[in-house]
Amino acid sequence: MHAQTTNTATAADFSQQNQQWQHKRLANLTAPNGWLSLVGLEWLKDGANRIGSAADNDIVLKVGPAHLGVVTLSKDGALHLVLDKNSGATVDGKAVTEATLLDDAHAGEGTPTTVAFGSANFFVIDRDGRKALRVKDSNAQTRTHFLGLDYYPADPSWRIVADWVPFDPPHELEIGSVLGTINKEKVPGKAVFHRDGHTYELMPIQEEPDSLFFVIADRTSGHETYGAARFLYAELPKDGKVVLDFNRAYNPPCAFTPYATCPLAPPENRLDLAVTAGEKKYRGGH
Repeated sequence: MHAQTTNTATAADFSQQNQQWQHKRLANLTAPNGWLSLVGLEWLKDGANRIGSAADNDIVLKVGPAHLGVVTLSKDGALHLVLDKNSGATVDGKAVTEATLLDDAHAGEGTPTTVAFGSANFFVIDRDGRKALRVKDSNAQTRTHFLGLDYYPADPSWRIVADWVPFDPPHELEIGSVLGTINKEKVPGKAVFHRDGHTYELMPIQEEPDSLFFVIADRTSGHETYGAARFLYAELPKDGKVVLDFNRAYNPPCAFTPYATCPLAPPENRLDLAVTAGEKKYRGGH
């Protein structure tokens, strides 16, 4: 009787934690500055780039003043912004006429320089030395007309305790992106798990010091789930084990917007297994 009560409590606990995770996921995604607010990914050319919503700009924004200003990209990668005197824009919350822009790759521990105007803003991203404006608008259609997230029913059997096999030195994994670029990422080890009598392996990269990040695909990919990949975070290995909770596998930003630059699941992480857990394909997907 005692064991049964404990199991019931554990199941309730699992269900509650799963719901909390889903609520947090939804809140992050639908936040005013979240992925659903993306309205542009505009690549900068060398030299002067005139920016604004009017058709005579080099980069025509979907939102904002007719003439916002000029971003100049130097040969050395430095970025300088001169705002139009009537733009009404701010740079990191300050009313200035010009500023140096820090992109996301060179912001260090800080954040990239944000240029805000009305309900919208942009900052510069660096992808393999190419620089682009990532434009967000809290009034974006993708955000205001969001249809919600769909999940497989929560299933404790998909919360799998895997064996952790560390790599010393770390292996290198090639991860492609939707842009056609390839990044070489360091892999600290692999998670080995068993399901239905078969053995499977997944390799994470370590974006953050306190977690493992898996870019995965499986036999549901492109059918019930998003085709390119799903993301899964796990806590760092403990006592040679790592917990893979596939109920928390979720869609990359590319499932919701054409303006994101997402990684694709590498061949090593394409499971010959239908992972019927976690987030399903977005029904409002493009």
